[in-house]
Amino acid sequence: MSTATVTPQPLTAKDFATDQEVRWCPGCGDYSILKQVQTIMPGLGIPKENIVIVSGIGCSSRFPYYMNTYGMHSIHGRATAIASGLKAARPELSVWVVTGDGDSLSIGGNHTIHLLRRNFDINIMLFNNQIYGLTKGQYSPTSEINKVTKSTPFGSIDHPFNPLALALGADATFIARSMDRDPKHLQELLKRSHAHKGASFLEIYQNCNIFNDGAFEVFTEKSSKPMETVFVEQGQPLIFGAAKDKGIKLDGLRPVVVDLNDGVHTAADLWIHDEHDFYKAQILTRMFDDPRIEGHLPRPFGVFYQAFRPTYEDIMVAQLDDALSKRGPGNLDKLLAGNETWTIK
Repeated sequence: MSTATVTPQPLTAKDFATDQEVRWCPGCGDYSILKQVQTIMPGLGIPKENIVIVSGIGCSSRFPYYMNTYGMHSIHGRATAIASGLKAARPELSVWVVTGDGDSLSIGGNHTIHLLRRNFDINIMLFNNQIYGLTKGQYSPTSEINKVTKSTPFGSIDHPFNPLALALGADATFIARSMDRDPKHLQELLKRSHAHKGASFLEIYQNCNIFNDGAFEVFTEKSSKPMETVFVEQGQPLIFGAAKDKGIKLDGLRPVVVDLNDGVHTAADLWIHDEHDFYKAQILTRMFDDPRIEGHLPRPFGVFYQAFRPTYEDIMVAQLDDALSKRGPGNLDKLLAGNETWTIK
């Protein structure tokens, strides 16, 4: 009998695609996101059977059908709760949550913030299209004020959520933003999300071409993108513009745009991005919706903030190991009975 071992072939993006027909509307931004996820997966070095995709309800939540991994299409807003339970029971798995702005910030908002504060090592991909797509175009928690939809015919009067500001307020240890129409950037941030040990929250601007077409067009179109976006990189100044001649500096705590051709300012005067600076991260998340900030500023993309603290599942395992070493095997009947019991004669 031969004892030769067979070397497994490296995985490719095709290995992560299923035989299911991808059923999103033609032109939907979800197609690009699916493609980028399948592209980066082989490079993570994780067996397919150790990857789990959990989704809630919404257009984005069809994702598990199209990924040749384990997965679960769960219930509205509860993907984060189900993923947390899975990670607690099987901490060795790579768990990804796919969700939308309605799914995770409306009915699922409570579960989302608690996953983040607990710091499970889970990757959240929030597809933000500022609309309810699956239920045919109602306004969502991220829709802008005065948004006219089927459910707000006179315009929405709700103040919208800022997803990254919300995540930062919930003590998320990794927050970032990318977009469906920048494949290279999205792939890089997906890899950064996976590499982070802790809860990662990646907001992805995703175009719903049926019910909210062009919501992020100014950030994705070649003609406007250079002046409307700034891509932050660790240790680099905040520079943007088609000729890379615009920059952002801090006037106290207020970001302002400067011209690098004015003979006054140089790159040395600009805001140097530090993704470990919690206080500057708050300014970045609020650059486009803080009424105290004057003037037109570009929208930031990239990793805004990253911190390191123990994950929930690691602490839980350590706690159980400690209890077992000190007290021995547990007694379920005794635990359920508790200390306050009475015997009635």
